[in-house]
Amino acid sequence: MMGTSPDSRTVAVGMSGGIDSTVAALLLKEKGYRVVGLTMKIWDGSIACDAERSGCYGPGEAADIADARKAADRLGIEHHVVDLCREYSRTVLTYFSDEYTGGRTPNPCVVCNSKIKFGSLIEKARSIGIVFDLFSTGHYARVSYDGHMARYLLMRGVDGSKDQSYFLHRLSQDQLGRIILPLGGYRKEEVKAMARAAGFAEYVDKRESQDFLEWDDYGALLKEPVRPGNIVDTTGSVIGRHRGIAFYTVGQRRTLGLAGMKEPFYVLRVDAERNEIVAGPRKHLMSDRLLATDVNWIIPFEERPGPEVAAKIRSTAAPARCDVFPGPGPVAEVVFADPQESIPPGQSVVFYAGDVVIGGGVIER
Repeated sequence: MMGTSPDSRTVAVGMSGGIDSTVAALLLKEKGYRVVGLTMKIWDGSIACDAERSGCYGPGEAADIADARKAADRLGIEHHVVDLCREYSRTVLTYFSDEYTGGRTPNPCVVCNSKIKFGSLIEKARSIGIVFDLFSTGHYARVSYDGHMARYLLMRGVDGSKDQSYFLHRLSQDQLGRIILPLGGYRKEEVKAMARAAGFAEYVDKRESQDFLEWDDYGALLKEPVRPGNIVDTTGSVIGRHRGIAFYTVGQRRTLGLAGMKEPFYVLRVDAERNEIVAGPRKHLMSDRLLATDVNWIIPFEERPGPEVAAKIRSTAAPARCDVFPGPGPVAEVVFADPQESIPPGQSVVFYAGDVVIGGGVIER
């Protein structure tokens, strides 16, 4: 971990071609580690599209790989491109399609981090002969070892506006014990200043990948044909038509195309079995509870540091105070102190005790 003497250990850094992973590699090299850069290749060109913005998946990947290689050359470190097109398609893209066609809202970044970036990338790099001891990324989060609890802890980054611990809540103890997150203790402006001072000013100005896709219409990723169907109100009366349930998510108002309503209508529920969208006024979006499944506890709930728990129902949401009732099994019922708006099935709910991530799961209902 960050407090351990580097000795002669090698750290592989997942380099995206952006400022954060570049500065992560810089900091590790300055601490005395031998650093190796790894960049994932996940775009196979099988989808005809034009890049409309910066994103994680799309034809702009070639430029990002070139930027990662250039940064590695400037840092004087090895750089390798690891082809994960097949793994990414089988894991992330299949999940993305299955969730949307099932009437749920996927979170591809969470799946990518736990299964690809901190999983397949490490495994495949080692399988092709790249030798390293630890793995690192430019995520704004912190990892430390708690000797009393005898486990690794995942914590929020000190820059609350950039904190990415939400996306890492599915990491296992084995994964947490083998990673270094150098940027967790810095604010974004400090990272930018370090990049400029080290001669990487052009990386500061580069657009960052805030979106999953580089284009808007994700229909090309759906493996099943979409079927138009009815939009109904809360009484079951038909009030419109939708173009396919995969294109709608809870809380959505845009593209519903409902004219003549006395007040704005929003998507309240996506009913995959009936191929229906249930829509209604905003007040019906409020709920004070949810059921989470597939829960990963980084810390056993009964061993959490402190009695108070807060939960985030999306990456951009503020943590909301709640009571959590775990089990039996990898499930948990969550009751919020104040009703939450637009709780989307399929998204992740992540539990915090202060800055410490207790765990998280998938919102079932």
